[in-house]
Amino acid sequence: MARAIVMVIDSCGIGAMPDCREFGDVPECNTLRNVCEYNNGLNVPNLEKLGLGNIQDFKGIAKNPDAIGQYGTMKEKSKGKDTTTGHWELAGLVSEKPFATFPEGFPQELIEKFIEETNCGGILANCPASGTAIIEQLNEEHHRTKFPIVYTSADSVFQIALDTDLIPLEMLYRWCETARRILDEGNYNVSRVIARPYKIIDGKPTRISKDRRDYSMVPSHTLLNDIKDAGMKVVAIGKIEDIFSKSGITHAIHTGSNKEGLELTLKAIKEELPLEPIAYTDYKAGSSENYLIFTNLVDTDMLYGHRNNAKGYGAAIEEIDSYLTDILGQLNNDDLLIITADHGCDPTVAGTDHTREYVPLLIYSHKLPSQNLGLIDGFDYVAKVIKDWIF
Repeated sequence: MARAIVMVIDSCGIGAMPDCREFGDVPECNTLRNVCEYNNGLNVPNLEKLGLGNIQDFKGIAKNPDAIGQYGTMKEKSKGKDTTTGHWELAGLVSEKPFATFPEGFPQELIEKFIEETNCGGILANCPASGTAIIEQLNEEHHRTKFPIVYTSADSVFQIALDTDLIPLEMLYRWCETARRILDEGNYNVSRVIARPYKIIDGKPTRISKDRRDYSMVPSHTLLNDIKDAGMKVVAIGKIEDIFSKSGITHAIHTGSNKEGLELTLKAIKEELPLEPIAYTDYKAGSSENYLIFTNLVDTDMLYGHRNNAKGYGAAIEEIDSYLTDILGQLNNDDLLIITADHGCDPTVAGTDHTREYVPLLIYSHKLPSQNLGLIDGFDYVAKVIKDWIF
């Protein structure tokens, strides 16, 4: 039974790409290196053992001449710096056309259609904004009018925030589904609609991570479809199911934190994660027992990158490393572990948006020799490695 386990440390970029200025970023962007510098180094012995420190100079992450993993740097082919394009490319789909962004807010005709079809009465904001800032700014007006807060960012996202003690969570999800349909029918080319539920906790509007949902465009075809079509399992942990709009997924479970995602990944590796309750109804098992475990660890991006919290970002990387002790210890001879990222989100530079960066690649199996993979053209290298492993 051959298994591939992919862990995406969301937004853990390692340096600005040459075209970063075209995406509004500065050459100084280097999420991991700058986080290491801010924290005066990180305690990540397992990532060191895999060879992370051999990729470039990261303060406090030692170079290891006896690294057990294969390590390298991947350059994105797709025209973007967001979750969707990054993950799709990891799964073999390169996005040649960039998704649409709305630096001046969404067109009036789109907003009017959304209001009409949701019967929400009106909306607040309609501008690029930091999610935590906009809900604090507009919370009182939201409570007075009961209008949802609709906003975007430098990425291709249509985000809807509301207090779920005021408007039910199920209503938020329905409004997001309506927005997704309107955007698709109107060919607006928007990557994701994101449900951003929050509650008032200790007097402050606080986003509820576990109830967030992403409604992505449906990818044309990825490696995940090939795996599912072959009767093998694709076990999606975290927001993977949403990123691929369920396409190519056979089993899925959402998470409320990196800790939960790491524990579920470990359970899946140990074959202690009950799969029947999280199976899709259309899953039909084939003769092969090979499968893919695909995990997104979002806290680095959502809680720390976007909030310019370099200290929290560093602690999140250290938490991931602490789980790698057990994860590495549970791998069998037919397991392949891949650790990578989907873009950058440097918390030490101006702004709160994603950054156009290279990403690290760490690959480990008992069967593979240590190797410096150097600079790799395309995140889709990961799809090629997985395909060779499990097919």
